Amino acid sequence: MLLSLIACGAWTLAAAPAVAQISFTTAIDLALKNNPKVLAAEAAAAKAQAALQGSKDVYIPSLVGGSGLGYSYGFPVGQPSIFNFTSQSLLFNFSQRDYVRAARAALDAANLALKDAREAVAEDTAITYIALDRDTAREAALDDQSGYAKHLVEIVQERLDAGQDTAIGLTMARLTAARIRLAKLHAGDDAETDLEHLAHLTGLPARGLSIVGSSIPVIAAPVDPTSAQASSTSPAVDAAYATAHAKSLIAFGDARYLWRPQIFFAAQYNRYTKYNNYDLYYKNFQHNNAGIGVEIQLPIFDAARRAKARESAADAVRAQYEADEARDQFLEGRKKLEHTTAELAAQAEVATLDQQLAQQQLDAMLVQLKSGTGNPNGPQMTPKDAELSRIAEREKFLAVLDAKFQMRQAEINLMRQTGELETWLKSVAAAQASVPASD
Repeated sequence: MLLSLIACGAWTLAAAPAVAQISFTTAIDLALKNNPKVLAAEAAAAKAQAALQGSKDVYIPSLVGGSGLGYSYGFPVGQPSIFNFTSQSLLFNFSQRDYVRAARAALDAANLALKDAREAVAEDTAITYIALDRDTAREAALDDQSGYAKHLVEIVQERLDAGQDTAIGLTMARLTAARIRLAKLHAGDDAETDLEHLAHLTGLPARGLSIVGSSIPVIAAPVDPTSAQASSTSPAVDAAYATAHAKSLIAFGDARYLWRPQIFFAAQYNRYTKYNNYDLYYKNFQHNNAGIGVEIQLPIFDAARRAKARESAADAVRAQYEADEARDQFLEGRKKLEHTTAELAAQAEVATLDQQLAQQQLDAMLVQLKSGTGNPNGPQMTPKDAELSRIAEREKFLAVLDAKFQMRQAEINLMRQTGELETWLKSVAAAQASVPASD
């Protein structure tokens, strides 16, 4: 019996989901470390770094070893050798310097793309975290609203039975309750979707994952895009221009391939076999042979290379136009987002005041419901009116939640557009790190 209890307890512990409660800054850190988009950008930057190193390493002599064992009859054809070594490298090429500079520009573009990927993931994680906090508050408000709606249906049903209400009133009350149930389903789906998205961003399992609403910092006022603090462009736009610059350097190097000398270093060592009949044809044949020298080439005509130069030139022109287009779209989007943020802030203020007014009206109604209006000839407050006011107040509160979330989302988007998102996140992390942990 004891063993059964122990086994049952162990199974229960193993089946219980692991609970992971992460703060706002922890979610950002995990996303920057585990998100596939960031990891892919890091791999692209590592590839660009290797390509730059490879463009420089062509000046370092390579070394190849091999063997050409064989037997010959009559005059020896070929050079059967026990082993041989060959070394060669580039000494001078007019185009290679441009290719090195192009590789360096491509590395700059990859690093800028990595920075843009990190900012995009941080922005997405911050917005998703705030959305989950909104989802939690919305579900709680809808639970309250659902309870009020259920009570409203009961009250109207009793009034209908007493002849004080109509069937239309009961249908309207039931319709209100049904709409709230539908809103709860939508809210639950949104919360599940946001939780799954946060799990994918951070690399944590969605089951048992939860957030700490109190860890969400106050969002700093976005910098004015026209101020000196705002960045003129984004890392994505800078990466596009760096890519265009790299392609222009490649095109310049390809255009200088023909009619320019190329100098190579070459060295070779061969150890020929002794069992072949070299000694029948060569007097004082030497089995150990080595050579070293410099080779100079002058490309005069190469149709494939000439076509490649035209291709590179067209590719460079296209990349420049694409960078210009990305810049224009960024500037237009940032200007539009600036106006949107101001409008959403005003909408959030209106929604907050509207909810406060509804709460004040509800409080006044509850007082009247308890003590009466003081005017026996005037309309008297009923429990039905109270439930309708409670439902209306929760509806206003839901509007406040949505308006504030949209405003926060726009503010975070604008901070990224102005280049202030990374600075804000670092200041938030430093501020939270300086707060001593509670016992």
